[in-house]
Amino acid sequence: MMTAYTHRIDEAAAGAPGRLLAASPMVARMLPGLRLPARAWRITYTSTNGAGDPVEVTGTVLVPRAPWRGAGPQPLIGYAVGTQGLADRIAASSWQLRFGVEYESLFIRAALRRGWALAITDYPGLGNPGTHPYVMGRSLGPSVLDSMRAARRLPAAGLDPDGPLGIYGYSEGGNAAGWALQLQPGYAPDLELAGGAIGSAPADLEDMIAFLDGTPYAFLLFYGVLGLDAAYPELDVLQYLKPQGRALAALFRRTHAAAAAVVGIAGGLVIPTHVDTFCHTPPFQVPAVKARLQENKLGGIAPAAPVLVAGGTAEQIIPFPQAVALAESWKALGADVTMHTMHRREHVTGAFAFARPALRFLGECLEQAQSKDLRRLA
Repeated sequence: MMTAYTHRIDEAAAGAPGRLLAASPMVARMLPGLRLPARAWRITYTSTNGAGDPVEVTGTVLVPRAPWRGAGPQPLIGYAVGTQGLADRIAASSWQLRFGVEYESLFIRAALRRGWALAITDYPGLGNPGTHPYVMGRSLGPSVLDSMRAARRLPAAGLDPDGPLGIYGYSEGGNAAGWALQLQPGYAPDLELAGGAIGSAPADLEDMIAFLDGTPYAFLLFYGVLGLDAAYPELDVLQYLKPQGRALAALFRRTHAAAAAVVGIAGGLVIPTHVDTFCHTPPFQVPAVKARLQENKLGGIAPAAPVLVAGGTAEQIIPFPQAVALAESWKALGADVTMHTMHRREHVTGAFAFARPALRFLGECLEQAQSKDLRRLA
């Protein structure tokens, strides 16, 4: 049996989410020919989809080669990568790390240099059969949390089950990381998080549609339609596309994010892309579809851990007001939130501007958690 985007596994055989099903050593590269300073494993583990059904997901566990010399046990970070694409294999982060073409490898290396172990999910539908539920946070958040559970259950990694935990994500990774933080208290109470860092997250998908429509980045709306179809096949959102819309969706379904950007932006600069051009009924206006988009709006549940939320004021993909609204929503629910404004930063430069303060924030949170643990043991 299969869901729309990954293998469904027998519930009795699956056991609890985060069960480690398989692991194999791999070489993780920062660039072709240049290894990351870490021992690495490609893992397969159990998780749940947005409907709560058991699914199978792949990912990567990285442990720095240098011995951990900090106080207390080694920290583990659930690292949520940004938009990788929709192609089953080449858009999986574990595949890209193997060949040194993962565009977030610079930030991954920075985290490893701090001595932190990383659990990097491929997300459902990437690295295994099916379609990736792009930016559907209720389907992505569990895969981040369960990758951390699986990493702790990997004997060769040697991770302390009581070590401090953090979450990091930018762009689609910010969406996934934000949902992981929201869901953790109820979904994974065994994972007591020290903190999280969320950068330029697509928090409000309905607002994203209005923001991107008619721009050179409107190709991401095709990713969004395919993500909806993967997460909620009962909606049959592809029925609302005209033949040329279906053809473009089929094209983007087979792309890495870099190729999609080249095709989408180049085409959008010549002929602005509007949803109405490719749909006989705009799918995002169908009541049942709108309801699912609203269900995946980030900010309605308070994270238990302190969170850094960041956004760039010159964003061309994720509107800056979304970051502000997300921070305010979480604060109103009683969460400990720090807002970080990245002045004059658009989406790509924002990723670089986000990394340093995000890693510093996580470092402080992890140190505080370790200090509390050491005081309890004293």
